[in-house]
Amino acid sequence: MSEQDVDLARRTFGTLAEEGYEALLPQIHPDFEMETLPGIAAEPQVYRGPEGVRRWWESFYEVMDEVRIEPTAYHDAGPGKVLIEAQLHARGQSSGLDVSQDTWLLCHLRDEQLTGIEFFTSRDEAMAAIGGDS
Repeated sequence: MSEQDVDLARRTFGTLAEEGYEALLPQIHPDFEMETLPGIAAEPQVYRGPEGVRRWWESFYEVMDEVRIEPTAYHDAGPGKVLIEAQLHARGQSSGLDVSQDTWLLCHLRDEQLTGIEFFTSRDEAMAAIGGDS
């Protein structure tokens, strides 16, 4: 199942990159939950289900012209879990300033859908969350 989970995560983030967040919504499980952290978002919140994912992306586009998550590596993190190393890129609407941040996403998968994402700002935090060595 682990290889299937990694393949599903690749397809999911491939859909996001190629078609945008609206195309991603059918791959979001109704039980999906994600909490943004202070190191990643100005106003941390919990987002639930496909509508929560839509709200999360739309909140970015209120202040950003462009937002991209670019995975650089996928790691099997156990049954139903994939750890993704990624770069989060954004360009401010008013400033035109490009920003980039390393991030780690622990994706939870079930029934061929994404059921949750946990964000981490360091590799050590991400590895501790999955019980691995840093």
